[in-house]
Parts: sequence; C-alpha cells; structure tokens
Amino acid sequence: MWQVQRQKGSAAEGGTPRAPARAAAAGDGAPERGAALLLLKVQVHRELLDEINLAQLDKMSRAQIEAEAGDVIAGILGRHQMALTAIERRTLVSNVLDELLGLGPLEPLLQDETITDILVNGHDTVFVERSGLLERVDTRFKDERHLFRIIQKIASGVGRRVDESSPFVDARLPNGSRVNAIVPPLALDGSLLSIRKFSHIPIDMAKLVEFGSVPAVVAEVLRGVVAARRNILISGGTGSGKTTLLNAISSFIDERERIVTIEDSAELQLQQSHVARLETRPANIEGRGEVTQRELVKNALRMRPDRIIIGEVRAGEAFDMLQAMNTGHDGSMTTVHANTARDALARVEQMVGMSGIEMSPRAARAQIASAINVVVQIGRLSDGHRRLLSLSEITGMEGEVVTMQDIFLFRMTGRDADNRVLGHFEATGIRPKFLDTLSAHGIELSPDLFRPDRPVT
Repeated sequence: MWQVQRQKGSAAEGGTPRAPARAAAAGDGAPERGAALLLLKVQVHRELLDEINLAQLDKMSRAQIEAEAGDVIAGILGRHQMALTAIERRTLVSNVLDELLGLGPLEPLLQDETITDILVNGHDTVFVERSGLLERVDTRFKDERHLFRIIQKIASGVGRRVDESSPFVDARLPNGSRVNAIVPPLALDGSLLSIRKFSHIPIDMAKLVEFGSVPAVVAEVLRGVVAARRNILISGGTGSGKTTLLNAISSFIDERERIVTIEDSAELQLQQSHVARLETRPANIEGRGEVTQRELVKNALRMRPDRIIIGEVRAGEAFDMLQAMNTGHDGSMTTVHANTARDALARVEQMVGMSGIEMSPRAARAQIASAINVVVQIGRLSDGHRRLLSLSEITGMEGEVVTMQDIFLFRMTGRDADNRVLGHFEATGIRPKFLDTLSAHGIELSPDLFRPDRPVT
C-alpha cells in the first residue's frame, strides 16, 4: 500500500532535521511546547504524504490505514530530534491521521457526542455548544491557510466551491451535519466556519419526550395529525431544533407512502424506505446551472408524491408549497424561521410575494388558511433547552385575517437556583377542529387530552 516517494533534500534522505523541531525540544513552557507539537504535526503530515500512495487509501478501512500509517509515522518521528512522551506520540499520530483522512483539528470535536455546534472564528479561535451553552475550546489551526484548506475539503466533498469569487458556501458532512463557511474578503478577521452537528442516531419523538422538549400528550396529538394527513408548518428561531422536530414528526408517516424531500443542504434523516431526496444546486463558476428549491418543488409534483417535505421555505417556493398542499398532497410539511406562530404566517405571506405571482394580500392569506392546518412553534430558551412552545390550529379566515387558535402552550414561570427556566405545558381548553378529520381517518383522541384542568405531561 505504501510507496516510498522520497524527495530530494528531505529528512527522509538523511537530511538535517528541521529547525522548528530542534527549537521545540529546547522550549520548556506549555505554550511553546504546544506550538512545537503543532509544527511537528505539520511536518510529519507533509512527509507522510511524500511516502504514501494516496490512491490506495479509498480501498482500505481506517483501522488498516492506522496500522500501516503508524509504522511509517514512527519512522518519520525517528528522524526528528524531539523527545515525545507516550501520550504526545499517540496524540500526534491521531492528529496526523485526522489531517489525512478527516477534517484535521475538527475531528475530535465531531466525535464528541456532547457537542451540538462547532463555531470557528478564524484559525485560532474555536467555540462549541454543549447543553445549549457556548464555551471556548483549545482547538486551533496552524494558520489561515490550514483552515481554508479544511473548508475547501468540506465544500468539494459535496461538489461545491469556495474562493474569492464565491466566498461563502452551504454544505454538509457525510453524517448529515450542516456546514456554513464564509471566507475573506467578506470575513474580515479570517475564515468563519459553523457546523451544526446531527446525531448519528436520529432523535425520535420518544427521545424528545424523554428530554422534556415535547410532552407525551402533545406527541400523541401530533401522531394523529400526521396520520390524518394534516399539513404542518414548524416555526422557530435559529438553532431551535426545527429540523430535529421535523425528523421526529415524519417518523409517524405510513411506510406505504411515497415521500419527496427538498432541501438546500440535505439534512433530513427520514426512516421510511420510500423516500426520494432532492437537493438544490448553486450556480457554477460561470454563473450557470443553478437549481432552486422552487424548481425542485415544481418537479416534485411530477414525481407522484404522497407527501412533499421541504426542509425550510425561504423565498418564492412558499407559493408552490402552498399550491402542492392545496392540490392533493395532504400531509406535507415544512419549516420556517419565525419567533411566533402568528409571525410564521406573516413570513409565509411575505415569501408568497417573493414568488413574482401577482396576488392580493387577502388572496395570499386565503391560500395560507386553506393549505396549512397546524403550526408548531418551538424555541431555544435562555438556559439552552429547546422546547415546543405552542401547537396551534388554523381555522380559516375572518375578513382579512387568518384565524388561528392555540391548543397547547408552554408557560414559563421563573428560574431555579441553577438558572434553569421553569415552566409547564397546558391545554387551552379549546377542542381542535381537526378532531373530526382524525375521527374520519379512524383516529380517536380522548377529549380529556384537551381539558385545561388536566396536567399536560
């Protein structure tokens, strides 16, 4: 597997060990030692690339590569005059393999299941989110070029590019994690990289109930709403868990139905067997070839879908989504950025106006009232916890206004000694109109679920 490709003047031919490694051995301080180990990692990685056959890597498992690369790396380290402890040696070998096979310094963070977001602000500043709270970590890149190379590796993996002419990119990792990067000249202090990690094991509704994000009573109602093919709009702010909730709700869809998903960056993790996944495409370097969500929605209508799921509506595709919901694709779902359920309807109305279709505000609201049946509002509270905040039903139009009634609400009551938000879920006492539709589909929900004096747990 390994082919020696020694280059003239390298340490592999018995040349003088590199100066940075010798200088590192002399330094006693922790910062100097850390910088020396970082330089040594870069040197070892460079020499490893000289000695291996990269074409063979795709044919081997990581375990095989680690076994064989370990011997080669040990030989390379032997040519450098720097004493390493056993822990430093193991860490260095792992870091070099991460550079070779993965995303370098980001790999340990990606493997850490407690981390949900990775935020890189330049090559030497990295923050992560754990349990909804941000904290700075010691992870750093060698320099801006190192960070930029990792960003390019991510973008090229999904057929996209990032450079001065196209200085920002949305992409995804093989595990479905969402990535956004923006580089100079738009990023003034160095490249910015944001990674929203997705769990390797999809979070289902049972997990959300266990976490306290969704009460079991509301989960039961949502199961009935999905089974009865009601159209659902999930609303929430950035990082509130809209996609996670959409994944969980979609698990209630019957296996016999054909589902078409449409996304800017593929993130949904539907568990059904009959799922057709579509993803938008940005323009190429000549400004051609772009495929938008709106075009994919139109195409999806020709694919005989039972349900259409759009990861998030942002512009004119909202009009086409409403048309699909109104023309036989009952049970479709999407998400939107908004702070309240009422704001979500206003945003959809604005996006209908972005479609270029001449339509009066009243006609747009009539389309919304006819197409969307249930609005689920979620949010991330100030203590970092994500919770369902309301489940509302759209009941029609009164004059110029879309009428909506809240079925369940989360009431915040204060904070405890650990600064965690206190609150409880409650039913408003309103009997939803969709109960008749659920009953027609053979789904019976107890009227007690909606009693205001009954605890919602």
